[in-house]
Amino acid sequence: MKPRSRYGIGEWYGDLFVSLSPAKRRDYAMQQFLHKKKRPLHACPFKTLDPNDKTCTKEGGVCSLRLYRTEGKGDQVSDAAEHLGPLVTTCPYRFQEAGTVFGWVGEILLGHKQPAIVGEVGLLERTVGSGDEDVGRIDSVLVHPRLESLQWCALEIQAVYFSGTKMGREFAVLRNPKSLGVPFPVGHRRPDFRSSGPKRLMPQLQIKVPTLRRWGKKMAVLVDRSFFDSLGEMDDVKDVSNCDIAWSVVKYENRSGRATLAPDFVRLTTLERAVEGLTGGVPVSLEVFEARIREKVAGRPGHGEAS
Repeated sequence: MKPRSRYGIGEWYGDLFVSLSPAKRRDYAMQQFLHKKKRPLHACPFKTLDPNDKTCTKEGGVCSLRLYRTEGKGDQVSDAAEHLGPLVTTCPYRFQEAGTVFGWVGEILLGHKQPAIVGEVGLLERTVGSGDEDVGRIDSVLVHPRLESLQWCALEIQAVYFSGTKMGREFAVLRNPKSLGVPFPVGHRRPDFRSSGPKRLMPQLQIKVPTLRRWGKKMAVLVDRSFFDSLGEMDDVKDVSNCDIAWSVVKYENRSGRATLAPDFVRLTTLERAVEGLTGGVPVSLEVFEARIREKVAGRPGHGEAS
């Protein structure tokens, strides 16, 4: 049989799926078939902004996905070291681990490693209808705590949606594990970078960044390496003073059987270059485009018949 690759659970309630025992996987899977009011509450190990809000609110408890590979000789992942892809973040709270990213972004854009963090600040207000209701918010605002004048930057966090088979199929199989090994995913799914980037993130940037730019403020966009690698080429700028957006890209490191969030690199771009990268393509020539029109028209039933 040919080698196969499928995306499955990367982290489940904060734990690496490959590190969970079959009994623990079964326990987590069984919980998904209980009525919501009867399911046990799980503490999210990554939430850091609100000490009174530590409960996992992610449906199914899946924090991230991972690509699993097998040589096709069964339903098990044969070698964890060689057959596991990088984690792909599906829950935005996953980025809050230990507050690492907030200190990193604060140092880049504010020159301070311990900024104050303000969540969900309204940027746009409705001009008609229900008064001053917010219609556009900044995910988080990082504020320099030791300056008399207010110094701040905006932070937009983008996790990844996935399309394809829902996780319920995995849960159903995991209720009755067939072996002690790492099971190969049964469903076909993939990270939907197109929905997460051009359809979700790009409009947010196009709405918010122009206002921030007029105010002389910067936007940090926090994504993981898998998301950033899915983008098209973007020309960057060399200095923070010339950028609109600081792409703050994180990675995951395996430490003692757990995945630990770590800064990877920063890319400084203008809004225009960011939109090009999110679009992920360049226009074809007029000649090529019109040739495609002719091909489609010629392929229609009845085309070319005498009237």
